[in-house]
Amino acid sequence: MNHVILGIESSCDDTAAAVLADGRVLSNVVASQEIHRLYGGVVPEVASRAHQENIVPVVDQALKQAGVTKEQLSAIAFTRGPGLIGSLIVGTCFSKALAMSLNIPLVEVHHMQAHVLAHFAEDPKPSFPFLCLTVSGGHTQIVLVRDYLDMEVLGHTLDDAAGEAFDKTGKLLGLDYPAGPLIDKLAKEGKPVFEFPEPKIPDLNYSFSGLKTAILYFLRDKVKEDPEFIKNNLADICASVQHRIVTILLSKLRRAARQTGIREIAIAGGVSANSGLRSALEIMGKKEGWNTYIPRFEFCTDNAAMIALAGYYKFLKGDFASQDVVPDARLEW
Repeated sequence: MNHVILGIESSCDDTAAAVLADGRVLSNVVASQEIHRLYGGVVPEVASRAHQENIVPVVDQALKQAGVTKEQLSAIAFTRGPGLIGSLIVGTCFSKALAMSLNIPLVEVHHMQAHVLAHFAEDPKPSFPFLCLTVSGGHTQIVLVRDYLDMEVLGHTLDDAAGEAFDKTGKLLGLDYPAGPLIDKLAKEGKPVFEFPEPKIPDLNYSFSGLKTAILYFLRDKVKEDPEFIKNNLADICASVQHRIVTILLSKLRRAARQTGIREIAIAGGVSANSGLRSALEIMGKKEGWNTYIPRFEFCTDNAAMIALAGYYKFLKGDFASQDVVPDARLEW
């Protein structure tokens, strides 16, 4: 093993660590924080305290699963941002301290760029250049990927992200947090019989605030007519909301592919685990003549393997961070 990278991810409510050897994933450990379900969303202070409790055992487990000692590490890659500042501080401080104690390089990673590079955790891998739709709770972007570290955002959300639209809809429907997987499950039992508007946003950008408002008013009016409307139509409502979110995402992705002439198309981020989006991408890909790439579920949601991968490619270029580096909750692309 020439280059062994420890990746650490702590941008939100999952504490994760992974070990890579020469670009190959040896371990990928994630500790989720179930307590946030009680509050219907992530509580930043609770998340950061949980990271403090979890980070040492998670890193220890990742090293043991990989069969690697800390003395064999070549570098430590960590999420600098974007994310919750309290959570990022825990991962950043731990990474800096461990790197200093081992006298090895420190590599800062942009969380969303790492989501794109999750495609290189396994085969098949997309060829350059490719387009990647990155969809998560806080971000929705179409990215042109020319090389491992050469990416350009072609379009992004102007307000809310697709993941927020799922979670806010879930709250309106009385579903537990996180609502995305629950809506996905219920959508399989229903049909998209209710029509929600598709926003007319210029260029390759997105907006989901109007859709959230339309869903709110739709449910308000229907419940006035029938107090049992949500209960009696839950699966169809979920199917209809999911259908609209997916069509909004893929219509812009198709436009980007046609404009650029690129046929290598990928999706990444937590919402890329949605079965409706995954199947719709495959169907559209066949119609458009694309080669489509969708990561396994474990590489879609927040994980440290993608952080270690991004760190690996930066390590090869000698792109190291100093011990003065600080986390940035709104880290620019």
